[in-house]
Amino acid sequence: MPVDGASAGRHLPTDGGIWQHERMNAQNDPLRLDPRVLRRRLDRAATRFDGAAVLYREVGRRLVERLDYIRLQPEAMLDLGCATGINTEALRKRYPGARYVAMDLAAPLVAKARRRGGRWRRPPGVCGGLERLPFRNDSFDLVFSSLAFHRVPDLSATARELQRILRPGGVLMFATFGPDTLDELRRAWQTVDATPHVHGFVDMHDIGDALVNARLADPVMDMEHFTLTYSDVPALVGDLDALGLRNALVARQRGLTTPRRWRAMEAAYNHLRDADGRLPATWEVAYGHAWGTDAQTQIKAESGEVRVPVDTLSMPRRTR
Repeated sequence: MPVDGASAGRHLPTDGGIWQHERMNAQNDPLRLDPRVLRRRLDRAATRFDGAAVLYREVGRRLVERLDYIRLQPEAMLDLGCATGINTEALRKRYPGARYVAMDLAAPLVAKARRRGGRWRRPPGVCGGLERLPFRNDSFDLVFSSLAFHRVPDLSATARELQRILRPGGVLMFATFGPDTLDELRRAWQTVDATPHVHGFVDMHDIGDALVNARLADPVMDMEHFTLTYSDVPALVGDLDALGLRNALVARQRGLTTPRRWRAMEAAYNHLRDADGRLPATWEVAYGHAWGTDAQTQIKAESGEVRVPVDTLSMPRRTR
């Protein structure tokens, strides 16, 4: 099935992920996800993920191709938000001498990614959240993350963690969803009630600001739009469920959606059918990269030693 920046064939996410902010009122925050619900969604998605991951594979392919323009021969690389390992083979083929580590929030996803490494070359895998990375400082020359940052709980904290684990001169290469993602589904639900049914997504300029504030160097970002089409709303929602991207917002409505409200949302969405009678679903994808630096305090976990860059120090004033 062809996938391009203008149109595509079917498949992908709904009540999806998000770069989430700390807010005073979490119940009204369209960016804050419930981590327990999110993990359950991803756990259940592992067996069906590959069948629905049309856009994930295409974006991953394009992100790997962007490494052509980066002069890098990593000794260690982290596939952060590895999902089922859809980029594992491409990354290991590109850098055969590098140590590859797969990491995601859900253990079943990580297990599938490890199995893609083969029986005799099975790579290490780590299960955990993206906001606190369980690695030593300066662990990786490459952190590769395709369509996972949309579900971290705190963008600023994650950017600082990425700076910490990247070696100076290492590169962060990522793709994440932007605010136009699933706009049609969001607008259809807004005709029914004011409860958030679709996650919000952070603008790429805010992502760039977080990278700069974390003292990652020379961030470069751009974006493109994909339009995937579906026969009906259940087909879209089925793919979103298979990808673990159903609504996990703290502010989500509790309990089942009534048939009346569901039919009202479907009717609103059906007004958006294209000339071929298909339902469009827009996906905004932001791509970016930035470089690791030695520009922040780093704590050695094994010894408690603190390393402080000289240029961050100031001399105390003398008193008479």
